[in-house]
Amino acid sequence: MHHSGQPIKQFDLTPLAKAGVFVIHIGNDEPEGGHDIFKPHRDRHYMLIIALGGSLKMMLDFEEVLINQPSMLLVFPEQVHHIVELKDPQGWAIHFDPSLIQEEFQRVLQTGFAKPLLFTQTDTLQAQVITIASLMHQLQSEVPTTYTGRTMHELLAAILSLLAGKFSQMPVGNKSKESRPSIIERDFSQLLLRYYKTWKQPSQYAQALSVSVSHLNDTVKDISGYPVSVRIQQTSILEAKRLLYFTNLSVKEIGYEVGYDNPVYFSKLFKKATDLTPLEFRQQFRD
Repeated sequence: MHHSGQPIKQFDLTPLAKAGVFVIHIGNDEPEGGHDIFKPHRDRHYMLIIALGGSLKMMLDFEEVLINQPSMLLVFPEQVHHIVELKDPQGWAIHFDPSLIQEEFQRVLQTGFAKPLLFTQTDTLQAQVITIASLMHQLQSEVPTTYTGRTMHELLAAILSLLAGKFSQMPVGNKSKESRPSIIERDFSQLLLRYYKTWKQPSQYAQALSVSVSHLNDTVKDISGYPVSVRIQQTSILEAKRLLYFTNLSVKEIGYEVGYDNPVYFSKLFKKATDLTPLEFRQQFRD
């Protein structure tokens, strides 16, 4: 895969390369290998897809995502995903370890990549990202030097910094995105991803954020559309879906994994959220 300009040598680092996508890997460990990219799986690393041409259809946490124009998509660690269809893809897939990015970037990326980021003709971001990704790929294709790894890390940081700047842009005079409610909601979302298995009560998040339960609930609901208790349940149910699909754990064991000690309550909660029992969900999506 290449962009207009100088050709780039293809190398087969992961199965994605066989599909025509150049893969750049950054981290201390090799990416998890041996899995079929056309079958559901989950990884421990991030995967930043930079699509420049062709089309890509994939399932990401049980929702279909279609990329058919220049854009970027970030697959987060532990998200269940697989490619449904590829047609003449052009671009890169950059794998990188979570330890390489700061919490600030993780928070910004989590918010910014709620859906694919489309490149626009007037946006300089595309040219900047292409330049950096091309250099990263070139460096990885060459014989490494003592500082190749460090250089790759810095180039990755440059791409993430550009993205963070893109996501933080706002119209002149509009300070709403920097408001206190926005900060509270972002901090809550970060805590939720970290503690949803053990913190099931809104009061636990409110205490950690030094705000009242009612203020936290109103703030989260105003911004996300859902109260705190529902957000906790949504996060738990999503992980339960992943485990139902990707493991052979029993419903009871999965309930324990996502923080519910009462199997009956967990099954009722899952049915209320998805209109399916856990076993019906497993059978439907595996079939």
